[in-house]
Parts: sequence; structure tokens; C-alpha cells
Amino acid sequence: MTKTTPIYDTYWEPDANSARPNDTRYGIKVAHSLNDMMQVAAIRAAVFMSEQNCPYHEEFDGNDFCAVHLIGYRGFEPVACLRARFFADFAKLERLAVRNEYRNTRMSFAIVRAGIELARKKGYRRVYGHAQDRLVNFWSRFGARPLPKSKDKELVFSDYSYTEMLLETDRHSDPITLDSDPYTIIRPEGSWHRSGVLDNSAQRPASSPQRHDLNGHVSG
Repeated sequence: MTKTTPIYDTYWEPDANSARPNDTRYGIKVAHSLNDMMQVAAIRAAVFMSEQNCPYHEEFDGNDFCAVHLIGYRGFEPVACLRARFFADFAKLERLAVRNEYRNTRMSFAIVRAGIELARKKGYRRVYGHAQDRLVNFWSRFGARPLPKSKDKELVFSDYSYTEMLLETDRHSDPITLDSDPYTIIRPEGSWHRSGVLDNSAQRPASSPQRHDLNGHVSG
């Protein structure tokens, strides 16, 4: 990895020559495939459903396909995940899960920092989350502060009490904006720093292939 590689893209894909069963390096990536999402589901099922007895429909709540997911690895083993959703003026980090046998490693901190950095790269400066009350100090280590609790209603779901947390960050030095290179904007999520398949397709001259649909309209 180079010095400019962002923390949310530090995982290396295994191949026949590089796969080492004793590999202990840590890496993080954005989920892009069905297999990646299966890894996310497996980690969350192990942590939330098995350890915390969370009902299935509360854990898999209908928001997974409108979110970005980060996966943390030790070697080639998926050990942690984090979900990020994006709103008008804030990003929300949630569903942080680390497999029990890896909780004494640095992965918990690394994947949260990766989520914060991903949000900053997308132009967000406010990162919001719901921390189980027992984990408020953990989230405070990143600079997040508890928001005042409502006097009318406690934030409770899936049998745990939560505290709203807010982190206000500095502006990213190179966020993705309308002024960014258009090829950067169309690259896969989290891979904005390296050329993608559509960058390569630009080497072909534009031929503007067209076809007619059943109503005679031209579509590209």
C-alpha cells in the first residue's frame, strides 16, 4: 500500500500466489459484491443475533441496500463491519460489529476511523450515531460528544438503551464535489483514488452506438 492509500481501502484481494494462512495483516474495504454482503451478514449475525439475542427483523432492518458497508479483515478472514448511511447534512455510522475473538485488537478503532474518513471524503463534516450507553466512552475517543437526552422519551431499541452521539470534523482536504474529475465520481465507492473500469473504457473512441426500442425511440 502507498502512503496515499485511504484507510477505507487497505485490504488486498487474495489470489493463489498471495494467500497465506498465517497472514495477520489488517485491512479494510468497502463492500461491493454479494459475497461481501454475505460476510457482513455473517459478522452481524454472530455478534448481534447470537451474542445479544437481537431478533432477525430488527437486525436486518431494511436499510442495508441503501447504505455503504465497510468490512475489516485480519489476513483474509472477515472480522468486523460497519454501516454508513448519508443524509442531507450528516452521515450516520451504525451497526459496528467485531467478532468476539478480535475485540482486543485495533480493528474496532481502525474501522470506525475508516468510516469517519469515508464520510469526510464524501464532504460530510457531521457524523452522527447511536451508541449503547456502555459504549459512550468508546465513541468519545474519536471526538464524538453525547447529545442531550430527551426528557420525554429514552432512546431504546432491541433491548438496549442508547445515547445519541455527534462528531463534528474538519473539512476534508480533497472532498468529492461537483468540481471533482467526472471519472473520479463514477469510480466504485471508496475507490476514488485509483482508476476504474470506466477510466479504461475512455481509451476507446466514442462511437455512440444506438438502438431502437419497440416504439421506435432511440436509446443508448
